[in-house]
Amino acid sequence: MYRITKEFHLSASHQLDHLPADHQCARLHGHNYIVVVELSAETLNDDGFVLDYHDLSPLKHYIDEALDHRHLNDVFGHSKVTSEFLARHFYDWCKQRFPETSSVRVSETPKTWAEYRP
Repeated sequence: MYRITKEFHLSASHQLDHLPADHQCARLHGHNYIVVVELSAETLNDDGFVLDYHDLSPLKHYIDEALDHRHLNDVFGHSKVTSEFLARHFYDWCKQRFPETSSVRVSETPKTWAEYRP
């Protein structure tokens, strides 16, 4: 199995207002998110790639235009915009466009992340 990954960055705010008021994530706060998309294939394409990294540019465009420097609660219309939610969201978005997508990891900090891998 061949695997490739590509990393994307965005800065955004969110607020998990369904949590107790004294929980740190109940306050409005932001993260410098890192999104890592993994793609897998049993064989390489005719160019010798799982997928050309350049072909992932629509994801960068989506992140930059729709999510970067935004309040994610407003973007998604709810307050449960967790790393887990984002990992699944990015996985679904990518899988529709890049069938080779095998997992997505979303880091909120250098030491914390959530991963969606069906």
